[in-house]
Amino acid sequence: MDNEIISILKKFVQQQKTVFGIDGYYGIFPLKKELKVGKEIQTYNFTSSVKDKVWLLKNLNLQVHQCKNCPLYTTRIKPVFGEGNPDAKLMFIGEAPGYEEDRQGKPFVGKAGELLTKIIMAMKLSRQEVYISNVVKCHPVKIPDPNLRNNDRPPSEEEINQCLPYLQQQIEIIQPKIICCLGAIATKALTKTDQPISLLRGKVFKYYKNENILIVPTYHPSALLRNPKLKPDVWQDMKLIMKYLNSI
Repeated sequence: MDNEIISILKKFVQQQKTVFGIDGYYGIFPLKKELKVGKEIQTYNFTSSVKDKVWLLKNLNLQVHQCKNCPLYTTRIKPVFGEGNPDAKLMFIGEAPGYEEDRQGKPFVGKAGELLTKIIMAMKLSRQEVYISNVVKCHPVKIPDPNLRNNDRPPSEEEINQCLPYLQQQIEIIQPKIICCLGAIATKALTKTDQPISLLRGKVFKYYKNENILIVPTYHPSALLRNPKLKPDVWQDMKLIMKYLNSI
């Protein structure tokens, strides 16, 4: 059995676990499964195609919208699942939505998002070519009123732990080559490393759930808004990412 077939089977088994929660290989590849979609029962073939990734992400998004695993659901306006290319080679992962994201249901649409868009464009890419998401899908607020501005706070450990499985499933479905962690919270969640972001940025890690996926931490765009002197460091990190992308 050649390496390409082994790689396809590994992706299939990972996808099978994401959708059906079962380990190992069952059935004939690709898997045919009857699923209830609305009021109808449909037979679906699960492969690694972009169409299947779109379907899987759509259904995971529905789970996020129905999620009540932590108290954030009581104050959110819109969950922020993520957006971009479901077959992206590069993912950007932040910590949590803010005020503007909570209203639009889209990641990184405030001032930090505008800066992230400029960074992506400087890499000769677009937001439509990458995938952007957060560790936590709902807006963490200090005072339980989503209509207050300047009411943001970092997500708690409990909120991260409850929401992290959704991000892990997104990564399993998309299968990016590189993840850029924006800030300390995203970096800690995906590298299990508790060092300051200033010591972790510019380094390359392997994702603990899939060593074929590389992680490059950098500063969060909001940190650049507070301290523009960090911009050269971030650009060095982006050049490192581009180097790896060009070698794929």
